[in-house]
Amino acid sequence: MLGRPKFVLASGSPRRLSLLNQAGIEPDALRPADVDETPRRGELPRACANRLARAKADAALKSVQLDDELRGAFILAADTVVAVGRRILPKANLVDEAAQCLRLLSGRNHRVYTAICLVTPREAFRQRLVETRVRFKRLSEDDIQAYIGSGEWRGKAGGYAVQGIAGSFVVKMVGSYTNVVGLPLYETTTLLGGEGFPIRFGWLNSTAV
Repeated sequence: MLGRPKFVLASGSPRRLSLLNQAGIEPDALRPADVDETPRRGELPRACANRLARAKADAALKSVQLDDELRGAFILAADTVVAVGRRILPKANLVDEAAQCLRLLSGRNHRVYTAICLVTPREAFRQRLVETRVRFKRLSEDDIQAYIGSGEWRGKAGGYAVQGIAGSFVVKMVGSYTNVVGLPLYETTTLLGGEGFPIRFGWLNSTAV
């Protein structure tokens, strides 16, 4: 796209891409980072999210530096962590993992942290961490088994996707909804705008849905 700096999303998440599109931003390229997302022993949820977002940004920057078309682009990376107290829940890929997460979340409060890391064209790093508090209703075993049958939980932090069926589990949410989906839009666009990225560039030609 002419008329604005290049923009790279360091993620393969369709949810993050969709949220950026919602804000009128279309990345010029996707550079998903192959980063080990295993929490370190004793690592707190906030620290884990911040570390992984920075690691993803670092990996994407190395890729972009080798690409003449993208060198000097803005790069955005993010990592979302779901936690009950100090316990970090996994990104569920197995049925047993998802069921365990849902039983733990049932009838309880939990927190969702998303760390965003922006690399500027001058290769400066800017980070923000956003926290949302969520309370689930008490889930019956039928609720859990039916939700597992939907398959929506696969690869999702905490074993659920709030933008899908699991939205009906939410009794209360305090904070950013888009943070729980995977990319806090207010903080992301504010960070980009503050570093000189023209966030309104794509608004003129965007079509309301």
